[in-house]
Amino acid sequence: MSTPREDDEDLKATFEQGYKPGEKKSIDEYAKLDSNDESLKRWKESLGIVPGATSSRSTGPKVTILTLELTSPTLPQGKKISFDLQDKATIDTLKKSPVLIKEGVEYSVGATFRINYDVISGLRYIQVVKKAGIKVEKLDQMIGSYGPHPGGENYKTTFYTEESPSGLIVRQGTYHVKSRFTDDDNQVHADFEWAFKLAKDWA
Repeated sequence: MSTPREDDEDLKATFEQGYKPGEKKSIDEYAKLDSNDESLKRWKESLGIVPGATSSRSTGPKVTILTLELTSPTLPQGKKISFDLQDKATIDTLKKSPVLIKEGVEYSVGATFRINYDVISGLRYIQVVKKAGIKVEKLDQMIGSYGPHPGGENYKTTFYTEESPSGLIVRQGTYHVKSRFTDDDNQVHADFEWAFKLAKDWA
C-alpha cells in the first residue's frame, strides 16, 4: 500500500461534486452505528462488521488485489482472461504481450480481492488508456466499501461493462493501460500496467 506519486496526475481519483468521504471508523464503531436498523445490520454482518469483531492481523496490506478479469458473452467457451496480480512474472508479461480483445463486442471488467483487516471505504478502480502516447480514455469506477469477509473469503465483483470500438483505424496499434486500485484515504492498493490490441476475433 502506498500513496500516489506526484507524476501520476492521470491516475488521480475524480470525485463527484459534493462527494465527501466519511469519517474513518474502526470495525467496532461501524458495527455500532444505526444498530436498530435491521436491514443495515444484516448488510454489515454479511461483511463481518459486528460488535467486537477482530482480525487475525492488523499490519501489512489492508487489501490484496488478487486478479483483474475480462469477461464477455462472446468469448469462446472455456476461454478466460484473468490477470494474476500476485505473480510478478505475469505483471511483467502484461506490459510486453498485449491481450487481444474482439472489436465491437460487449465486455466487462472485474476483480477478485481480499480485505485483510479494517474497513476499506470507497475502494475504486482507475484506468488510463493511451495510444501512441495520447490519452484516449480514463475510467474512474467506484467499487464500494468493504470489511473483512467472514471466514476470510475473497470478494469478486464486476465494476463496469462497455462495448469495444470497431473499425480498421482502432485495430491499428497497441493500447497501453495503467491501472490502479485506491480508496477514499488516497491509499494505493495495486498499481500495474498492461496492453491490449483490438482484433476481428478473440485470440
